[in-house]
Amino acid sequence: MNHLRITLAATAFLLGTTAASATGLATCDSGPKEGWQPQAKLEEALKGKGWTVRRVKVDGGCYEVYGLDDKGQRVEAYFHPVTLAPVPTKPK
Repeated sequence: MNHLRITLAATAFLLGTTAASATGLATCDSGPKEGWQPQAKLEEALKGKGWTVRRVKVDGGCYEVYGLDDKGQRVEAYFHPVTLAPVPTKPK
């Protein structure tokens, strides 16, 4: 009985951390991380377009970027980690 409780608690914890780490706004079929381009390359490309990059993280297999776009507006944008192409998002 105690083993069952531990198993259920561990399963609930793992499911909870997975859901908390991904927003579900975008997903990328990005393959193994060995094939991903560095986050710094994405930051450099966006800065070259006039963006101010505040933070880059991985979410849903995509690079999620927080910052200001070339018009100075706050953005939360997603990019494919292999191609660095913008990824469309689902409405919040």
